[in-house]
Parts: sequence; structure tokens; C-alpha cells
Amino acid sequence: MSEKHSKVSRRDLLKSATLAGVGLAGLSGPSLGGSNSEPQSRARTVLGMKFQPLQTVRLAVVGCGARGSGMLSEFLAVDGVQITAVCDIVKEKVDQARLVVERAGQKTPATFSNGERDFERLCRRDDIDFVYIATPWDWHVPMALAAMNNGKHAGLEVPAAISVAECWQLVETSEKTRRHCVIMENCCYGYNEMLVLNMVRAGQFGDLLHGEAAYLHDLRSLLFSDSSEGLWRRFPHMTRDGNLYPTHGLGPVAHYLNIHRGDRFDYLVSMSSPQLGLDQWRLGNVAKDSPKWKEKYKCGDVNTSLIKTTRGRTIMLQHNVTSARPYDRLNSLQGTKGIFQDYPPRIFFDGQEGGEKWATIDKFKSQYEDALWKNIGELARRRGGHGGMDFVMCYRLIQCMREGLAPDMDVYDAAAWSVPGPLSEMSVAQGSAPVKFPDFTRGHWRDARAQQS
Repeated sequence: MSEKHSKVSRRDLLKSATLAGVGLAGLSGPSLGGSNSEPQSRARTVLGMKFQPLQTVRLAVVGCGARGSGMLSEFLAVDGVQITAVCDIVKEKVDQARLVVERAGQKTPATFSNGERDFERLCRRDDIDFVYIATPWDWHVPMALAAMNNGKHAGLEVPAAISVAECWQLVETSEKTRRHCVIMENCCYGYNEMLVLNMVRAGQFGDLLHGEAAYLHDLRSLLFSDSSEGLWRRFPHMTRDGNLYPTHGLGPVAHYLNIHRGDRFDYLVSMSSPQLGLDQWRLGNVAKDSPKWKEKYKCGDVNTSLIKTTRGRTIMLQHNVTSARPYDRLNSLQGTKGIFQDYPPRIFFDGQEGGEKWATIDKFKSQYEDALWKNIGELARRRGGHGGMDFVMCYRLIQCMREGLAPDMDVYDAAAWSVPGPLSEMSVAQGSAPVKFPDFTRGHWRDARAQQS
């Protein structure tokens, strides 16, 4: 694609509208990976805090593997972005990222590949506004803290954190430094998710009752690969038993249910099936002399959690990446007037023609298609990143930063959508006992916030 067609103009950026963000979570039970108590220090909330407007967003990419390199290309396609630095522990990946930036017609970025702590040197530079982080999960929080403590906004791939203590670290640091920590949850920008969100806001589903969310994706070959995520993503299955990857399904449903705009997650219960999938896949696909045969897997193949909100609504949240199955995020919403279910997308409203039969969502597109997809959907689909949602997410973030808007998803979303990971482990370990969510907003979830375009 030529630069002429891959760029989005400032005029297009200004005419685009919105996705309002949200998501949140007090806590009890034994700690897994940190204290459950609320930190004693308190700073002003960053709920609704706006970015300082920038004509050009100077962006650094930390983690230039498969996800990071893909997102680098998406950011380069948005007008008003300058890539000033790239970082990875593998020098060849940094060199490739540098070439991608140069081929896009930008100045050669600074490069960082001198060991696993070289991101700290990157974060001390004075030519970076936003640090995008796409690294293994246990590095997300140290890198985000380094960015915010050096005056940069941070963007984290998912999950943002893997312990309750880490979630609080992100919240405390964002509030203290007055820098945003954005969870880069691309599924919130999917076409169907944004369409349904607009229908929710218009009252089409009536009073909301229940949502269903999941990450159901056969990753067995990736988990056992000798490159990319296979080098690290299998290891949590040896030490943890719960929902290891909650945000893809939960983020959109949190938006539907207005979490952090009048409701919040209250508590969850969780249970796991037996662990069989990785053992069986290894039996048929891994050489008998491989060191992988020394590994003992712990995480149940299917984890199911039930979340209750303070307003009494319920959410079913599932995780399964070790079974033979089609991809599915469930993405379902039940209200008093009707129900939406995805995969495939279908809808039913009380009194509709055809009796108790599903209808397609097609007739709702003209009225409820989100303005972002109307304006840039064709370009997003051509680019192809997860059906276009990656580009829409990057576009919208840069719009917020250039126009001085609050981000759609803030540090409270990052914490609340990620914390079901450790909370589900606690519940499973206690025989599916209820475990309370921390209130990362310290009561500010009740505050009204206007939608923004």
C-alpha cells in the first residue's frame, strides 16, 4: 500500500467520533503475587483526565516481535505519529523495526537492544510522548512504571498485569505521575462490539442483566513452538490455574455494562476443568528427547468464572487455549428487551417478526454503525490487523492524544480487566470461593462522565 493511501489525514481524524471507555474493580482472600490490601497512599484520580494536545505524537515501541512489529506498522499508517525509538532484546528484531520505520519515510529511530533492562534507557529520552509495550506479560508492569516515572504515557498489551499488587502499582503510578496507562485492548474496537455498544447507549436492550465474555482459541501449536510466544507463553500453564487471559472478552462487555460509569465488578467465583490438552498435544507432537517432556502443566483447560457487579448484573467469563475448537469470544449481552450473541453475530428483540428466531444484525448497521468504522472502516479492513480493529484502536488513541481528549480506556480499566487473572486463581485454590474485586477507583466509579467524540 502506498503512503498516500495508508495515511489518515488530520481532517479525517477530526471528523471521527468515539468510543467511550470503562472498566473497574475491594478484595479479600489469600494473596497470589502480592498484597490484597488497598495501598495507603492516595493521589487524585485520573478518571476522565485528558491528554495534553499534541500536534505530533512521538512514539516508542518496546517489544518488536510478532505483535509489536504488527502494531508498529499500524501506528505508522496514522497521520501525526513519529516513531522515535524501538527496543527489543533481540537485535535482529530491532534492526527490522528500524527498517520498517525508514521505509515509511520517517527519520531513523533510536534503537535499544543492549540487554533486558535497556528499556530503562529508552524511557529516559526526552523525545518520546507514548511508550507502546508488547512484551511477555511479566515485563508489562516494570516497563509501564519506567515510562510513567519518566514522564511518558504508557500503552500495554494484554493482560496489563498478572497480580493484584501489580494492578495497584499501575494505578498508583498513573495517579502520582499524572500520566496515562492505556490498556491496548483491540477487541473493544471490533465492528460488532462498537455497533452493540451504540445500541446499548440508545437503550435498545432495555435494562441490562447479563453478559458473556471469553477467550477461546486453540493455541496448542503456538504454545509449543520454538519461537515467538512459544518461548514464554507456555510457562504460566505450569504455575497458575485460572483465567490467564481475561481481557479480550471482558473489555467489550465491561463497556456494555457501563463499568466505571455507574457500576463496577464486585466479586467473582471461578472453577477450572482438568488439565489434559497440553499433555495430549505433547504426546502426539513433541519429540521424546525434547526437554518439554520434563514440564508439568497445572492450568485447567477450561476456566469458567462468574462475576457479579455492584448493580447485580452478572458476567460469565471463560478461558480455553488448549483444546481443539474454533475461535470464539462469546461477546453476548442480555437485556430486558432483547439479546445479542456473537460468533456468528445474531440478535433477538421482544416482539420482532419471525417469532422466537434469531435475526441478523444487518438492519441495525445503518443506524448504529460507529462513526469510526464509517469513516475509516474501509482503510482498516484493507490493512487487515484482526479484521481492522488494530488500526481503529491506533487511530483512536492518536486522535485522543492530538485533540486533547481522555483515552477510551484508562489505568482503572487496565487493572480491573486484568485482575480476574489472579482473582480466578484465588477462587479456584479455595474451592470456587467468592473473591472480592479491589475498587481501583476508590469510589470514583460512581462519578458521571460525559461521552466524548
